[in-house]
Amino acid sequence: MKMFNAKNPGGNIEEALKGLSSPKLIIMMSDKKSFEGNVEKLEQLYPGVPSIGCIAMGYDRSICETGVVVAAFTEGVKVAVNVLEKVSTMPARYIDRMKEDLENIKPGKDNTAIIDFCAANDAAVMTTLSALIDKYNLQVMGATGDGGKVSVCGRIYEDAMVYAVVKNEGGKVKAYKENIYAPKDNRQLIASRTDKTKYYLGELNGRSAKQVYMELTGCAERDIVNQTFKNPFGKMIGDDVCIASIKDVKDTGLILYRQINDSDILTLLEMRDPMEVAENTVRSIRSDFNRVSAIFSVNCIFRYLVLKERGEMNPYLEKIGQIGPSCGLIGFGEHYNSQFVNQTMTCIVFE
Repeated sequence: MKMFNAKNPGGNIEEALKGLSSPKLIIMMSDKKSFEGNVEKLEQLYPGVPSIGCIAMGYDRSICETGVVVAAFTEGVKVAVNVLEKVSTMPARYIDRMKEDLENIKPGKDNTAIIDFCAANDAAVMTTLSALIDKYNLQVMGATGDGGKVSVCGRIYEDAMVYAVVKNEGGKVKAYKENIYAPKDNRQLIASRTDKTKYYLGELNGRSAKQVYMELTGCAERDIVNQTFKNPFGKMIGDDVCIASIKDVKDTGLILYRQINDSDILTLLEMRDPMEVAENTVRSIRSDFNRVSAIFSVNCIFRYLVLKERGEMNPYLEKIGQIGPSCGLIGFGEHYNSQFVNQTMTCIVFE
């Protein structure tokens, strides 16, 4: 398969798409002011070509903070795109659309991926998809876009998830997840007094979650939200760690960016050297693939802010781009197979 990618800092999608011919799928990341016009223009330029889009900063081997970034798969793929509507209240209502798309695509072993953009209720949507992911051995990566809007084939939706099912007819696909955080120690923190609907964490080990976090990090209450850039929580899932970032302080508890349930085991994380972590990711992908045709990824907005402050955003993207053609977006939540995660990079690699 082959991937075309381009960007235009001025938001002109027609300029960005110059030279693209016979696309099988187009993925668009546009800034807010250009989004609606670019959705319409994209459908005019390539009528009937499957496309999905969201409001986001995009990148290839360097960040594009304004304008539009596009990725297009031009050969060697079989594609279906669609939308799940009303995901905030009925995330499973339209799941038969995806089932039908998968039956038409006929996924093989390790060769089919879902790339999705979500405007709401990511955690419930990923739970809804989990049975299909397991049944068809799908690889999944996706993101929460900005502005509460996503698009598919020239139509804009709110309260929805749009997706592309992509079958690589020339090789395998594989999803990866990269954390620049690791457990600070072996301390286990058991969650209680949680409210899933509000992403509220009331207590850790039977004490105020706010107070425990302040004691573990040494930060003042006014600094808790900024401290999460250095020390987010991690939810333990077997030997895996899923990051749970802090959004706000509420009374004696904390509001997180992902759901936490009573009796979940959390731990405090600390940041590692991002460039060393990236090098490990590169080695892992190279050990799994003899040849890489494309990488499509999402980096969390918190990672973007950390890497930008360190002057490492573009060097990081350049390092990942050494493996093969690479592009993606800055998201407000990340999807990795059936997981909804924070402060993470997830990607799909195509052979």
